[in-house]
Amino acid sequence: MTDPMAEASPRLKARMAGLFYVLTAGTSVFGQMFVLGKLVVEGDASSTAAHILAHQPFFRLGFGVLLLSIVFSIVMTVLFYELFKPVNKTVSLLAAFIHLVGLAIMGFGSLLQLAPLAILAGGQYLKVFNVDQLQALAYLFLQFSAQAFDAFIVFFGFYCVLLGYLIFKSTFLPRIIGVLMALAGLGYLTLLAKPLADHLAPYNLLPAALGETSLMLWLLIVGLNSHRWKEQASAA
Repeated sequence: MTDPMAEASPRLKARMAGLFYVLTAGTSVFGQMFVLGKLVVEGDASSTAAHILAHQPFFRLGFGVLLLSIVFSIVMTVLFYELFKPVNKTVSLLAAFIHLVGLAIMGFGSLLQLAPLAILAGGQYLKVFNVDQLQALAYLFLQFSAQAFDAFIVFFGFYCVLLGYLIFKSTFLPRIIGVLMALAGLGYLTLLAKPLADHLAPYNLLPAALGETSLMLWLLIVGLNSHRWKEQASAA
């Protein structure tokens, strides 16, 4: 009975990693792009404030979903570290560390999204500001949050490049997925130069769509080659 369980363990971890990858992507897109995309009006502090005040439960839902996304992503990071440790323990640990640092930045940025609610509520201590100033201040915190998310994406870009390397060097996952993930990471890294990213958009993110989707689907449907994973783990 122990042999089938041992055989299934690496494949189960791979499928769990794929599941948490999907959960991370889904919650992140919902919280960061769908909710904020609906409520934040680019360059218009007054309209943004009106949207937030009119849809406070929806705004808070977006914040909560983003925190959930961070939790899912931490679990995914641990699972990926365990999966790729036999390939190269040092690189796998470095990748996990980089991603966790990025998640810490994202978490801080997510907390900044609570500031507009407190500012726009108009407490007694805010009476020294007029309405326009309060709306501008609330919008400023949202901009800081967006910049923190951009910083996270850069760290995630490095993470994707390292994951791509580990997948390519592994014997238990298709090498083409490793190449696609590395290209996805390079696409994200264009955000280091915002003018370049804006010039290349949306083509700089196409590799991410291919690479990440391929990895998610492969892990969910196939998992990995358990025999080759164990061979590589034994060699390591």
